[in-house]
Amino acid sequence: MREKPEFKAYEHPAGGWGSIKAVAINVVREGAPLSTAQALLRQNKPDGFACVSCAWAKPAEPHTAEFCETGAKATAWELTDKRVQEDFLAAHPLATLRGWSDHELEGIGRLTTPLRYDADSDRYVPVGWDEAFAAIGTELRALREEDPKSVVFYASGRASLETSYLYQLLARLYGNNNLPDSSNMCHESTSVALPKTIGVPVGTVSLDDFARTDAIFFFGQNVGVSSPRMLHQLQEARQRNVPIVTFNPLKEAGLVHFANPQSPRDMLTPAETAITTQYLQVKNGGDLGAITGLCKWLVEADDAAQAGGAPRVLDAAFIAEHTHGFEAFADFVRAAAWADIERESGLTRAALEQAAATYARASTAMAIYGMGLTQHRKGVQNVQMVSNLLLLRGNIGKPGAGICPVRGHSNVQGQRTVGITEKPELAPLDQLAALYGFEPPRDKGRDTVATCEGVLDGSVRAFVGLGGNFLRAAPDTDRLEAAWPRLRLTVHVTTRLNRSHMLPGQVAYVLPCLGRIEIDQQAGGAQTVSVEDSTGFFHASDGVATPADPNLRSETAIVAAIALASLPPNPRVPWAAWMGDYARVRDAIEATWPEVFAGFNQRFRTPGGMPKPNAARERRWNTESGKAQFIVPDGLVANPDTPEHGADVLRLMTLRSDDQFNTTIYALDDRFRGVYGTRKVLLLNAADIARLGLAEGALVRAETAVDDGHRRAVGGLRVTPYDIPPGCAGGYFPECNPLVPLAHHAEGSHVPASKAIPIRLHLEA
Repeated sequence: MREKPEFKAYEHPAGGWGSIKAVAINVVREGAPLSTAQALLRQNKPDGFACVSCAWAKPAEPHTAEFCETGAKATAWELTDKRVQEDFLAAHPLATLRGWSDHELEGIGRLTTPLRYDADSDRYVPVGWDEAFAAIGTELRALREEDPKSVVFYASGRASLETSYLYQLLARLYGNNNLPDSSNMCHESTSVALPKTIGVPVGTVSLDDFARTDAIFFFGQNVGVSSPRMLHQLQEARQRNVPIVTFNPLKEAGLVHFANPQSPRDMLTPAETAITTQYLQVKNGGDLGAITGLCKWLVEADDAAQAGGAPRVLDAAFIAEHTHGFEAFADFVRAAAWADIERESGLTRAALEQAAATYARASTAMAIYGMGLTQHRKGVQNVQMVSNLLLLRGNIGKPGAGICPVRGHSNVQGQRTVGITEKPELAPLDQLAALYGFEPPRDKGRDTVATCEGVLDGSVRAFVGLGGNFLRAAPDTDRLEAAWPRLRLTVHVTTRLNRSHMLPGQVAYVLPCLGRIEIDQQAGGAQTVSVEDSTGFFHASDGVATPADPNLRSETAIVAAIALASLPPNPRVPWAAWMGDYARVRDAIEATWPEVFAGFNQRFRTPGGMPKPNAARERRWNTESGKAQFIVPDGLVANPDTPEHGADVLRLMTLRSDDQFNTTIYALDDRFRGVYGTRKVLLLNAADIARLGLAEGALVRAETAVDDGHRRAVGGLRVTPYDIPPGCAGGYFPECNPLVPLAHHAEGSHVPASKAIPIRLHLEA
């Protein structure tokens, strides 16, 4: 599919007929419409499978169609009737395929046989499973003898709890904690920030809270694309006249209005639900300033209330009993100047005061946020400021209130729960040692940034990837791709070819796996896996579709086979038994975390999910002080180490389209933003276009305005006027990832700071 750019405004709500049409087009494009339709009826149902796209919660009483447009596209994508044929591989050297787009590469179809890279022909060639595992084992054993810490075990966020548990054990038995995952690229800022504030690394909101809340505050999360099923809860809240206040640089359709495809009234009449009641277009990186403004108004309103003998604005009793550090935080916001808040946030004092007053009137409130908050230099402090805002009125640990980070990948939170982490202090190493009779490594492993650094300096020798498209998702793409072929070994477990596979190591294998939607038949019969949703509930997931090919193996079986081929024999680690019966893996998970997974095999089919213990929900604070902690930020500036010199420097944020999930591109359209047939666009404020002497449709090259000795540029971007704050720009992920310096990451969490990249534009001929 070649690019045929077209631009026209989309005036319709999220959902509605537009969503139905988009799903139908996608299903037809992928093929297998009958199997897709049958699968969709069991998506996110107790007798079916957990969606392979987002991790939004699964209700105990699901809707008839408990799937969204994004989830339906992901299902059609997995159940496609397209296959990568041997003659295609023979006809296409990798040098040719590297010129293909992400969309074209993944559009070839499902892989059905293991592949080995043949350097002489520059092609992938089919290979048998036994031969592949033997060769991989030989390489990994040799690298383990030299330096076990030179190998990285990356996990994307789709792998089940069972596979993830085996994968982290494989890495630690191998001799390292090199377990980077997609959390490192998105919500690591959450898991670093929240333990210091409320004592848990995850959110506190459950689905039940949506029916009890009096106000919802959104920060940097595009619900219409990233988690559309949440629109059901938001629509029901709006029908109760619950105000929804949104902070986001772009006006996103899903946060503006929604027509429910399952509502006859919405589909047969012009009816729609206005989602946001106050929309504040904060500038890229302006979140610290904006939330400081909210907190400043609340604290000073409370000061005035006390002085005048009026009812308190803050929850004084909660603050006194349950928190620590309030006075220092209150002093910080009192001292913050409104002029600085307005400059850094791009919002007016009046707008922030209106939003703060809405919050003050609500007896209960929840805060929902996404990567618009976490992917910043100050991403950790952004999250802590949201926590501060909630603590001011006791909105943690009571019904209808709480903090709600929205995870992207379908089990990225669950992977962390079962040990996928580079941080040894977060893994139950003593328990693993006792269960399996080995001494686990105790030093910190490599996260995503450290993995990239190791590839660049040569200290990383091998990369094993459990799903994902690491090279496209990672920052500083061009530098990383140049260094990647120096790796001794690359192994990718996947369902389709993607860009990462086009840059093989000296020895390289691509191992095709079953998708979660497919029936996983093992020695013990058809297997069930499990996942954890964004709200901390575990769910069973059963495959419902015939596998794309009888030769495919499950992720769990592949991980176990790599372990058997690579590790010394250990009679206490029953890889073969686990491979045949995943219930035994769940028993092992329960034995490793008995306080979290008590009764796992008996309870994980609970309607609505099996809840994970969450102390903060019960106002038990596992923090250093034993109380919820107010954290004072160190300022309001988004990028203090990359100052914006000159009026020609813009702040770029990377975006996903509605025909995309993470690095997977379903089509070249983004109907919500009125962009069709291309992804090579740069969304700019009309005033900036005029100020910079550009014109709509002009082609520009964006260059990173960071002087660190490396030139970073992305060319061929079409200037497109859009409703975005002055001084800001929007461009698509992953196409704009080459502009993100590896060192430009969140302080404390190392999440790539993709939401406020300083850039300059240069007109192309």
